[in-house]
Amino acid sequence: MAQSKITYYWGEDNLLITLGNRTHVRIRALYLIEFLVTSGMATIFLLQCIPFKHTFIQWTSCLGSSVLYLLAANRFLARMFFTEQILLEEESLTIIRKTIFSQHVKRYDWRYIGMLHYEGKGHKTDHPLKGKCYDYFGFETQEQLIQSLHHDGNLYFDYMDGRVYFASGVYSWNAEEMVQLMKLYIGSSLQLGPEWKEMLQEQELDDNP
Repeated sequence: MAQSKITYYWGEDNLLITLGNRTHVRIRALYLIEFLVTSGMATIFLLQCIPFKHTFIQWTSCLGSSVLYLLAANRFLARMFFTEQILLEEESLTIIRKTIFSQHVKRYDWRYIGMLHYEGKGHKTDHPLKGKCYDYFGFETQEQLIQSLHHDGNLYFDYMDGRVYFASGVYSWNAEEMVQLMKLYIGSSLQLGPEWKEMLQEQELDDNP
């Protein structure tokens, strides 16, 4: 499953940016492995019920396997069908996160939104078992994969109740285009961090060789 294309919808009084599901293919593979392992454990519990003799242990095994199947399916489908949208209006920015089972909507007033920053992949210390040359054992690769697994978003701003991360899986080449359109729509309400000046200048150089 390829990453979703970012789409922009210009309404009469809003701009809707649909990011879709931009989870990396390797992360999706980990989700699938987790689902298969959990389902396998549930199957082991279920096999303990055969033949069914209405004993307490069998009832417990059946109940446990049903709960595991349910949790595994819910977690897997929620992750695989996760989508993210950003709604810009004159007075607010709204972040909408949807899964196949739920929707979480959070609205932020422009008056209290701090500068928008691009974080990308956060800085980290090297894995202690990583060598100084080629990473033969893959420790560095696995460390990066774990970071991606727990990464909340590549854009953030400070708000009244803390730092807000969003736009997971959106990297510089997409973030630059997205921020330009956001700025075009909302104007001075969107304040950009200092890193954007250099990033946007680099994009202009790339577009005008």
